[in-house]
Amino acid sequence: MPLAIRFDSYGDPDVLRVAEVAPLTAGPGQVRLAVRAAGVNPVDHKILSGAMRRMMPLHLPGGLGSDVAGVVDQVGAGVSAFGVGDEVLGASLTPAYAQSALADPAALVAKPASVPWEVAGTLAGTGITAWEVLGKLRVSAGETLLVHAAAGGVGTFAVQLAVARGARVIGTAAERNHARLRDLGAEPVTYGAGLADRVRALSPRGVDAVLDASGRGEIPDSIALAGGPERVLSLVAFDAADTGIQLHMGEPGAGRPEALAEILALIEAGRLRVPVAGTFPLSEVSAALEVSRSGHPGGKLVVLPG
Repeated sequence: MPLAIRFDSYGDPDVLRVAEVAPLTAGPGQVRLAVRAAGVNPVDHKILSGAMRRMMPLHLPGGLGSDVAGVVDQVGAGVSAFGVGDEVLGASLTPAYAQSALADPAALVAKPASVPWEVAGTLAGTGITAWEVLGKLRVSAGETLLVHAAAGGVGTFAVQLAVARGARVIGTAAERNHARLRDLGAEPVTYGAGLADRVRALSPRGVDAVLDASGRGEIPDSIALAGGPERVLSLVAFDAADTGIQLHMGEPGAGRPEALAEILALIEAGRLRVPVAGTFPLSEVSAALEVSRSGHPGGKLVVLPG
């Protein structure tokens, strides 16, 4: 019997348990994966806590995880895109913190041999979100993008994708992350009081667009720096909807193969790096969620089901 992470009630990570589950069967238009890696995202501990239950109600006992990389071991009727033995990555239909998961082939792409499993398993959630919001903000070559929480999960992808597209990126972060941001191609500034002045010291005319992945109250400064709310987008400041900014809520498990293709091409070209802060077996998923919940993982966290 395959193993998977399950929880019987909403709560803290200590409610998680490793359980034997019934084998999955790939239905029409689906593939089954032997999971090699599953990325940990901030939304996972929010789902576990019950904070997302109105938007994403679960039938308990439930599981966690949607970023996945693995090997196809069963193909449902009507599937021609992948065959048994193919190595793939993307988003799963069933919880990915498990030894086995189902996926829609449209939400998967082939995993290049040069991309390690622990990296492949982290790309779908934050990578796709960063790709989508840069599109919404219409970031283009020659423009200046301000990214709040630039050293975080989405921020790390957004910085590198924007730089690859020819944009100048200014990123807010704690000083301990400034060297890493410079290494990724961004110009770092410290968040907090006086932020707008520090940004203007680097870019006197302000910025063309702002991505807020922080939620630390930077929306007024962001609107002022961008010359209006139209090209300010937040992933977290939903209480600022009346300011006219854009809001974005990523959908766990959403498939964007075109986004993954661009990200993988940049990884293979050495133009995008995915820092992995830690890997965890199924038996230590609670610890992974605790690190994620702290808000300072220092890179991606990955579950390796074994």
